[in-house]
Amino acid sequence: MTLNYDELRALDARHVWHPFTQAGTAPPPILALGARGATIYGADGREYLDLVSSWWVNLHGHAHPAIAQAVADQAARLEQIIFADFTHEPAIRLAARLTELLPGDLDRVFWSDNGSTAVEVALKLAHQYWHNLGEERTTYVAFEGGYHGDTVGAMSAGRASGFFTAWERMLFPVEMVPFPATWDGDPDPEAKEAVALDALERILDRHRGKVAAVIVEPLVQGAGGMRMCRPEFLRALAARIRDAGSLLIFDEVMTGFGRTGDLFACRGAGVTPDLVCLSKGISGGFLPLAATVTTERIWRAFLGEDLTTAFLHGHSYTANPLGCAAGLASLDLLVTAECAQQRRTIEAVHRERLAGMSGIARPRVCGTIAAFDLPGGGEGYGAGIGARLKKEFLGRGLLLRPLGNVLYLLPPYCLDRGELERAWDIIAEVVAGL
Repeated sequence: MTLNYDELRALDARHVWHPFTQAGTAPPPILALGARGATIYGADGREYLDLVSSWWVNLHGHAHPAIAQAVADQAARLEQIIFADFTHEPAIRLAARLTELLPGDLDRVFWSDNGSTAVEVALKLAHQYWHNLGEERTTYVAFEGGYHGDTVGAMSAGRASGFFTAWERMLFPVEMVPFPATWDGDPDPEAKEAVALDALERILDRHRGKVAAVIVEPLVQGAGGMRMCRPEFLRALAARIRDAGSLLIFDEVMTGFGRTGDLFACRGAGVTPDLVCLSKGISGGFLPLAATVTTERIWRAFLGEDLTTAFLHGHSYTANPLGCAAGLASLDLLVTAECAQQRRTIEAVHRERLAGMSGIARPRVCGTIAAFDLPGGGEGYGAGIGARLKKEFLGRGLLLRPLGNVLYLLPPYCLDRGELERAWDIIAEVVAGL
């Protein structure tokens, strides 16, 4: 039975619950018929340039033929298998390649299926690591404005982001440190970093020997407003955590796989954390997949003669072969000189265009991510200017999802210079008309 577009829209309205949407006031979602490269084709006959990589997951463009072929080939051999009793080639090879690309001794990969679960795994590993060593460390430290996902542990670490008021009583306590957000032309980033490091040291002193881990989004806080910090801060942070004997978790769910310029933010910052959380771009935007990568030292703390020290955590689709096959094909594309040049071009255009814009505040760029604040439009995720801008940009064929009064671009790497320049032309025109 073939349904027409109106019937599909009616079924969606009747049965589907969309995420991060107030269904009482939101316009009907756009029915997507397909996508290719950076362009999404709607049933309304319009084309939309995807400037947010479809929620930050798409690296190389929609329906990339190399990744699609890898998934199809894998589907014909092995689509899924229980990963507790079995292993398979795509998971083995992807784990090995990830550890080759990550810095230092990040050599052990625990597979899961999305960013929130990658963070949950990291938080639970940190807790049980100390327990297995005979130490009860139950204090976690995170950063104000940070966002780590929507499961309970991830929400607890991101409680200061402002997204989780409805579930406040479900969350466990987490100590919060100010985030030293900076931007192009910031007169004194060092002063903010000093405040943050001083607050961290006070927490570490107050909970001496009790801090299990400190978690941070390295270089860029995503959903909190694309707030950026300097690599120097992350190096100073890592040194203090190392001196305190606690673990450092990098949430690279968004920043991984080239978004910040280098393949991973930890590489660009010159820091090797104890655990790193990966998802979003890991499969090139094709399938749900995530990984928590840690060290041999931490892995060995879970070895024993019975299950009491084992990590009893897993997911039905852990290390799904199709997702891992997509991840391998995506990595093949990511490490090419062509992809590196595309990322440099995107960054260069961002910097050129931001430098010429007026009426904006706190312009900032980190790799392929550009962002700026719009003064006078309110602040926070619910600021009304965000919804108005999203509607305006969709009407002009651009998929942009402002974070309240923060407008950002995080495009797929296939976007060519002409497409990006045209997008910036539209952005400049809209902003000038506010």
